[in-house]
Amino acid sequence: VQLVESGGGSVQAGGSLTLSCVASGDITRNCAMGWYRRTPEMGRVRIARYDTDGTTHISPSVEGRVTISQTITNNTLLLDLQMNNLQTDDTAVYFCAALQPWVGCQPRYWGQGTQVTVSS
Repeated sequence: VQLVESGGGSVQAGGSLTLSCVASGDITRNCAMGWYRRTPEMGRVRIARYDTDGTTHISPSVEGRVTISQTITNNTLLLDLQMNNLQTDDTAVYFCAALQPWVGCQPRYWGQGTQVTVSS
């Protein structure tokens, strides 16, 4: 599975961004797709997950401000993360991941990451 993220950038606090991830390859083995972010303080943590049955999981740290959505066309998957009311604490490198059955449903493939910087 190949993953390519886009949509990162710089925004002022209170602003919005939409991150996109295009997944190609053997996505039929996926049990979910996820968005993660990495900071020096927290390391890499999951903020949103989209299961193959359409169930979504949003981290309490961003709940109410983030929406995850997914579309599949011709075996290419598009995973979007809409983020609203961004705060300085949301500054991080954001990664898209394809989760596959392994010790449950765990990230197996990662994108290269996209930087989000929120200024006050």
